[in-house]
Amino acid sequence: MSFSLATWNINSVRLRIGLIEDFLNTHKVDVLCLQEIKCQNDQFPTKAFQKMGYEHVAVHGQKGYHGVATVSKHPILESHSKDYCEMGDSRHICTTHNFGDEKIDLHNFYVPAGGDEADPKTNPKFDHKLKFLDEMRQLKSVTSGKNSVLVGDLNIAPLENDVWSHKQLLKVVSHTPIETETLTEILDGGDWRDLIRQHVPADEKLFTWWSYRSRDWKVNDRGRRLDHIWSAPGIAKSLQKIEVIREARDWVKPSDHVPVIARFKL
Repeated sequence: MSFSLATWNINSVRLRIGLIEDFLNTHKVDVLCLQEIKCQNDQFPTKAFQKMGYEHVAVHGQKGYHGVATVSKHPILESHSKDYCEMGDSRHICTTHNFGDEKIDLHNFYVPAGGDEADPKTNPKFDHKLKFLDEMRQLKSVTSGKNSVLVGDLNIAPLENDVWSHKQLLKVVSHTPIETETLTEILDGGDWRDLIRQHVPADEKLFTWWSYRSRDWKVNDRGRRLDHIWSAPGIAKSLQKIEVIREARDWVKPSDHVPVIARFKL
């Protein structure tokens, strides 16, 4: 059975529903995981997704900012969310799916960005980020006999070639050693596989985010790989392809993140 999923920090689902429709019409994924939807549950454009063939919707939103949602062409058997750090933020939703003979838990995350200063003592936002990551250590790729997939905007670019300049960004939030080392510990400790880097060698530059502050993002190309797709080892073996839809950063009124697609043959 073929199966595909995409992850995308959309930076307001209602503002960019037209871009989402164009993306889904072109790339036809089975499941789309969105972050930073910036709306409450009852404001989510469910009918628009159902019209596009994504009849199964799980939303964990909040007013004005944050929020995650997973939409699927196939039934969502169940869903739940965890309040990481117990701050009331909507940053996680887990949905369960049947794909062929495989029952899969799909975790959709929006990890805190962490602010500008990489010091938890003086920057509460960075402290929040580190505590959030610490709680993520409990996530395992296989739980109760079920394989898992983890996707989302993790707001960390862990490898040297996940940023435009490793040396210049070592003190910049998203690429500091404490963040990159912690994310690697979560990955290894949970027996996860980094599917993007499984498909694209680690010695190749690869970005999924470019700042709005860059006047010409394509020429400067000062990006970071902040968006991730991980899986249990068994699912990783069935990965066929990873697609980073780089051109989406150049669409009209785009998100600063681009969609990433994983395609599997289960």
